[in-house]
Amino acid sequence: MQRKLVITLDEQVYDGLCKAVGREQISEFIESLVRPHVIKISPADLEAGYRQMAADEEREAEANEWMEANLGHPRDEAG
Repeated sequence: MQRKLVITLDEQVYDGLCKAVGREQISEFIESLVRPHVIKISPADLEAGYRQMAADEEREAEANEWMEANLGHPRDEAG
């Protein structure tokens, strides 16, 4: 169940949120930031989540491509 919450923000903060994440996505963005601070995830649930992500072969391939493009490949640096 979702609940509605009214918050007050500085106008510049609100405008920045609209530009950064889009007006329709502000609630999801704020929830994603707040959730880890107020809802504790059990180690078993965390492990299950990691296993599920690792099983997604397309996602893993994209993650590996990103790492190699941004971090370099260790063999490249060995010289």
